[in-house]
Amino acid sequence: MHRFASSIASKARVAGGGSSSSRQIGSRFAWNRNYAAKDIRFGVEARALMLKGVEELADAVKVTMGPKGRNVVIEQSFGAPKVTKDGVTVAKSIEFKDRVKNIGASLVKQVANATNDVAGDGTTCATVLTRAIFAEGCKSVAAGMNAMDLRRGISMAVDSVVTNLKSRARMISTSEEIAQVGTISANGEREIGELIAKAMERVGKEGVITIAAY
Repeated sequence: MHRFASSIASKARVAGGGSSSSRQIGSRFAWNRNYAAKDIRFGVEARALMLKGVEELADAVKVTMGPKGRNVVIEQSFGAPKVTKDGVTVAKSIEFKDRVKNIGASLVKQVANATNDVAGDGTTCATVLTRAIFAEGCKSVAAGMNAMDLRRGISMAVDSVVTNLKSRARMISTSEEIAQVGTISANGEREIGELIAKAMERVGKEGVITIAAY
C-alpha cells in the first residue's frame, strides 16, 4: 500500500508540472498553484492613479489633433518605428507598468475604439473629451459630490449636447463637399479626399467601397 501511495504521489508531481507543487499528507494530496496576485486599491489612491493613466495617454494622443496636429513616433518590437497621426493608433500602442494606471488608460482606449467603430474618425477629440470629463468627475467626487448623481448629470449633459449637434448638422450632397470631408479624414491629403469623392459618385450613398493594397 505504501509503494502504491508513493507511486501515485510521484505521478501527481509529474502531472502538476510547471508552477504547481504537490505535497503528501498521509494518504491525501494537496496542490499549491501560484496565481498572479491582485493589486487592490481604494478611494482617492485608486482614482489618482487611474487619472494619471488617463492624462498621460491623452497627452500623447492630443498632439495629433486638428489640421495642425503633429506626428507621433511609436517604437515597435520588430522593424522600423511607426510614424502616425492617427489618435486611436497612438492610444493602442500605450501600456503602463503600473496596473492601476493601465486601467485608466484602458478606459480611454475603449472610448477611442468605440468612436472609431461608429464614426471612423474623431478618436483624438473623443480622447481629449474623456480626459476632461474624467478629471472634473474626480474633482467633484473628491469635493463630496455623490458619484451616482454625477453620472446622471453627465448623461443629461451628453443628451443635450448630442441634440444640439444634430440640430446644427447638415447633409452633404456635392462631390466637392465629399472631397472636403475625405481630405480632413485623410489628415489633409487632398488627393485621397478627391479619390474618395470619385468613388462615392460611382457607388452612390448606399454603396460599399472596398480598399485593398497591391
